Amino acid sequence: MRITSLLRSAKFLGLLLLISISATTIGQNRNVPWTEWSKKYAEKVLSDSPWAQTQVDTNLSEMFYTPTSPGGSAPNRGTRSVEGAVNQEMKITYHIRFFSARPIRQAIARLYQIEQNPDAERIERLRTFAELESTDSIILTVGFESPDGRFSGKVMQAFNSAVTAILKNKTYLERSDGKRLFLQQYVPPGKDGFGARFIFPRNVDGHLFLDEKAHEVRFFSEYNPSLILNMRFKVSDMMYNGRLEY
Repeated sequence: MRITSLLRSAKFLGLLLLISISATTIGQNRNVPWTEWSKKYAEKVLSDSPWAQTQVDTNLSEMFYTPTSPGGSAPNRGTRSVEGAVNQEMKITYHIRFFSARPIRQAIARLYQIEQNPDAERIERLRTFAELESTDSIILTVGFESPDGRFSGKVMQAFNSAVTAILKNKTYLERSDGKRLFLQQYVPPGKDGFGARFIFPRNVDGHLFLDEKAHEVRFFSEYNPSLILNMRFKVSDMMYNGRLEY
């Protein structure tokens, strides 16, 4: 399936899909049809599973009280005097997912099905979105959240202003043998709520970049020195219904 087909099939969800992630225990039986997954199971697939991991970055610069006067000597005094001080550690949570893996899209579709109770026509479109096989691309999505808008706003600015030409040399998938696959296309976050998209070719020199022989794959992307995404996935755990899904 071509990249544009997969992305186009996702657009119909648009702003209707709002996913809340909770820390729950994932079930062990992956053979249960996705249309029968519980809400907790679907949420877990999207937050902590072989195809989805969470990276939490902590900013300690605002943790301890210092005067916010512009004349102070604190390194962050300028920002604090303009934005105010929070005097506590601030966290940015990134949700990194293999969007091209069917379990991820099935979890998204299942949550929508549970929460929106769609009609028959929309259910059929959900099924198409959830079960399409990606044959020529690997797509990862990254969403984020923070309890303080001043911090999440800076991340959003970085995500929205980034372009493929700048990111492509600092964004890659890396196998455990050291082989790297660099970014093919970057798509900033859109209104669909899925997050930023990182698109890589699935085949390199006529061969799959990832197969059952790969032990581990690392996703790495550096937007700037203070915003680096770095997450490892265990390939052997990405088996689903008897085949490798990514």
